[in-house]
Amino acid sequence: MARIAVTGAAGSVGRTTLAAFEDTDHDVTPITHRERDLDSIVLEVEDRAAVADALAGHDAVIHLAGNPSPDAEWDGVLGPNVDGTYSVYEAAVEHGLDRVVFASTNHVHQYYNVSDPARPESVLEKPRAVAPDEPPRPDSYYAVSKVAGEALGTHYADRYDLDVVNLRIGWLLSADELRAEQDEGEDHAQYARAMWLSPRDCRHGMRRAVAADLPENPLNVPLTSANREHYLSLTKTRRALDYAPRDDSAETLS
Repeated sequence: MARIAVTGAAGSVGRTTLAAFEDTDHDVTPITHRERDLDSIVLEVEDRAAVADALAGHDAVIHLAGNPSPDAEWDGVLGPNVDGTYSVYEAAVEHGLDRVVFASTNHVHQYYNVSDPARPESVLEKPRAVAPDEPPRPDSYYAVSKVAGEALGTHYADRYDLDVVNLRIGWLLSADELRAEQDEGEDHAQYARAMWLSPRDCRHGMRRAVAADLPENPLNVPLTSANREHYLSLTKTRRALDYAPRDDSAETLS
């Protein structure tokens, strides 16, 4: 049994992550930034002392907290996404955690294939394949903040031998939400199909990110479903995490 803290536990990915561990013997601590319908620790992730107190006694943290908007301005991501991630890493080292699973994003590579530079959630008609180890090409200040978070993870992995998994999470949507996105223009609809992450695959991916033995550290991998129209390669995710996604946006929409 491991003690796992989950920051940003009230968000859509956070709630799905909590559900991933419901039927396991792990002890999970939800952390939120305001009172919600969860029994959680309430704090701001920029508050280093509060984060350190919250992570004491844990074995791992899944760090999901932050501003998730690709439309956010710099001032909107600097505190929660950069300073907050620093707080989590400092606390992880202080209390001897074994692993940090960091919620990065597919947006760190999106400018390889964006069809409209002003719309991050758009994609070329014929996108090129992008491997996890290619240089970042962030499409927004939000994505830049996630590149910074990944760099922090590299620093703490190298300096403190802390296990770090940077999960470049796709677009977590229910099947009905995925269908609704098909009405927003074809380049947007195609983006949604390529980046779709089903709740079932998200749960599986989070469990594997916590439990898998890492073949390299830090590990940078995308997390989407097994979508026919994908352009972010899942080969490394499958091999490194023993990730076995079961859903495909094309089949879901058929």
